[in-house]
Amino acid sequence: MASLHDIKARISSTKKTKQITSAMHMVSASKLNRAEQNAKHFVPYMEKIQEVVASIASGSMDANHPMLQSREVKKTGYLVITADRGLAGAYNSNVLRKAMNAIRSRHASPDEYTVIVFGKVGREFFKKQNAPISYEIVGLSDQPDFADIKSIANDTVNLFVNEEIDELYIYYNHFINTISQEVEEKKILPLNDLASADSKPKSSYEYEPNQEEILKVLLPQYAESLIYGAILDSKASEHAARMTAMKNATDNADELIDGLTLTFNRVRQAAITQEITEIVGGAAALE
Repeated sequence: MASLHDIKARISSTKKTKQITSAMHMVSASKLNRAEQNAKHFVPYMEKIQEVVASIASGSMDANHPMLQSREVKKTGYLVITADRGLAGAYNSNVLRKAMNAIRSRHASPDEYTVIVFGKVGREFFKKQNAPISYEIVGLSDQPDFADIKSIANDTVNLFVNEEIDELYIYYNHFINTISQEVEEKKILPLNDLASADSKPKSSYEYEPNQEEILKVLLPQYAESLIYGAILDSKASEHAARMTAMKNATDNADELIDGLTLTFNRVRQAAITQEITEIVGGAAALE
């Protein structure tokens, strides 16, 4: 059995760890509230730009754009959103597992796909897998602005426009609630589902100069907004996952401290009993 000194040292180190996990839980909780609001506030913009783009795509036979057209798939792009650090439960591993399983099931060679990765965890993972990485971004803010990701989002869309890839999938954690996040797989390019998508009655629009020119501007913006929306959603999921993980770690630390304290008291009681027995035995030997 461990000595009193060893048990006391372990109790002390566990209490220090608990202080860290408790602080991280509170920090993640405060970040989650803002991240959740950011994701919700972006939804109306997403819905409106989708309505306008769908209206143009379905309302005119003359409107045409490469981003609306399917073509023979020779190379696929995978945009995978992870965090820059761990301590968030299965947040990173779930999305990486789903993305990697899809890649392995669809492709026999690295020449058939490329990866655009957000987050240090994802970057290190795909490097270890020797996966081809076209673009990467790390150190993204906990509350990212569109300006923070505009460049990489634009470069990603241009991969499709320039026919370097023929389709683009995005993988990220969708925020459901504080204790639940779900890995999403979405095909965001080409946007050929827009013209045939069932939607609510749309407003009437007049276009100047014409629908073709409007599409050239709106379609890349719409694709970039899909990426940005997924990042906001993923950030909310990250903070929720880390908050839950740190709450569980704090609770486990409490249980461990209680168990170690009970053990400490039993060992101390046994030591006291042993000392009393030795004193009594010594006194009896002197009689």
